[in-house]
Parts: sequence; structure tokens; C-alpha cells
Amino acid sequence: MRRVGSLIVAAALAAGLFTYTNRAQAEGHAGRRAVDKVPAVYPELAKRNRIRGVVKVEVVVRENGTVKSTKVLGGSPLLINSAADAVRKWKFEPASQETTEVVQIEFAE
Repeated sequence: MRRVGSLIVAAALAAGLFTYTNRAQAEGHAGRRAVDKVPAVYPELAKRNRIRGVVKVEVVVRENGTVKSTKVLGGSPLLINSAADAVRKWKFEPASQETTEVVQIEFAE
């Protein structure tokens, strides 16, 4: 039980803003290209503990290319908030209808 509490505290700390940025890359399921990718901030706690990995995020994109909603599909609890926050700021190319994309944000030093 103590370990679960520590993970919850660690995840809460990781939600803050830190200075290290990651590499981000879109996985084009529906073929809609991201034209403006805001990089995710590498949480300091995750960086200190050498936690690396990929966060997968499902993104609903409006016709005009702005993000309507996001849903995390997987990834380290220490990294998911930063990845989702960044993807919410992305801009995609316009399309004739709303689409759903899946993107991957990779955290590595």
C-alpha cells in the first residue's frame, strides 16, 4: 500500500512544468498531418529516475485542425500528463470532417 501512495505522489509532482523537452512524433492512423507540434515537457521526477518511454494518445481533431479532446491510451503515469497537455496544443491540417488520430510522444534523454 505504501508503494501505491508513493506512486500517486510521484505522479502528482510530475504534473508540474519542467524544462527538459522530449521528441514527439505522430503515428498517422487517419493520415491527418500535425502542422504545429508543441513539445511535451519531460517531468523532472521522471528524468531523475531515468523513466523513459512512449505515451500513446488518441486525439479527436475538429475540421479546422484544432484538438477537440484527448484520451491517453497508454504510457508511464509519470509521463502521461505532460504528453496529453502538449498534444492538446497541437494543430493539424484542416479537413472536411472531424477525425480521430493516434499520436505517440516519446520521452528519452
